[in-house]
Amino acid sequence: MVTVTLAQRDRLLVCANEGADGADATWTTATSLEGHSLECVTATPERSARVFVGTFEDGLFRGTADEAGETDEWAFERLETEFVSEAVTSLAVSPHDPDVVYAGTEPSRVYRSSDGGGSWTRLSGLTALPSAEEWSFPPRPHTHHVRWLEVDPFDPDRLYVGIEAGAFVLSPDGGETWRERPEGSRRDNHALATHADREGRVYTAAGDGYAESDDGGDSWRRPQAGLEHTYCWSVVADPADPDSVIVSSASGARTAHTAERAESYVYRRTGDEPWERLEDCGLPTGEGVVRAVFDTTGERGVVYGANNRGLFVTEDFGGRWEPVPIDWDEGLEAQAPRGLIALPD
Repeated sequence: MVTVTLAQRDRLLVCANEGADGADATWTTATSLEGHSLECVTATPERSARVFVGTFEDGLFRGTADEAGETDEWAFERLETEFVSEAVTSLAVSPHDPDVVYAGTEPSRVYRSSDGGGSWTRLSGLTALPSAEEWSFPPRPHTHHVRWLEVDPFDPDRLYVGIEAGAFVLSPDGGETWRERPEGSRRDNHALATHADREGRVYTAAGDGYAESDDGGDSWRRPQAGLEHTYCWSVVADPADPDSVIVSSASGARTAHTAERAESYVYRRTGDEPWERLEDCGLPTGEGVVRAVFDTTGERGVVYGANNRGLFVTEDFGGRWEPVPIDWDEGLEAQAPRGLIALPD
């Protein structure tokens, strides 16, 4: 069984594979949180998972499934928080402890919960960084937000933060202190990722290009050869190979996010080879397609991806994609997906 939770702008889709594989897979779909302006989603890894969903105007929600993991039995509650605003723009569950959850907001603040979302503590000092005066989100230039949070899989106290737009920031000590803009890092970080088999490896998909680090974000390199569209949005690495990476990208924000003007692509890179554009592989790209979001279940080569044309899966790390057979109404074709979580049984 695989459960995929997909956050759209106006609803949450929880999709479950009921045990079959390949073309014979049977999927069920439940819809939650309709009418809310969803921004981000994360989940704990157990079957009876807790799902956390951030919204732009209504704060933070937590959902739980029954012990059987039935997708039509999810119940969501709005959590009481004392965040700086109701705009929750990023979430992360620690891979070391499922009760440790991080939340980022607009304006940029980071909060930590040690009891699964019951109570929250602000990690101070982020906006005291020297570059904070330069942070700005172009559509709302008077503000900025935490676009991504990532906990290092080898060090529970090492936290990576992507500010949109302005800086990559890291904390080596659970938010006690912060380091900003290390050498080679990107400024407009949209998504960050790490790898369970490569200590120190960090990836970023940013509006100003792709970058990766091998020392826990202290320094970065920027392999760009072959990457013709450098407004990068989502990044995922092959669980079996930290040197194999997929990104979604476009020429700019309008062609990435707006369905009427969309033209986005997907690229793959292996080792030191140049990026290759994935075309004619079953995953819609090009004109009319918004930038995809990705996640992996942790199985070799398996990646789920979503754009405005549907939910897709590959089992050979991008060589061939198949549509996941779930309901996909016309309203979703006009939206850019906000987040995707794929959990194996």
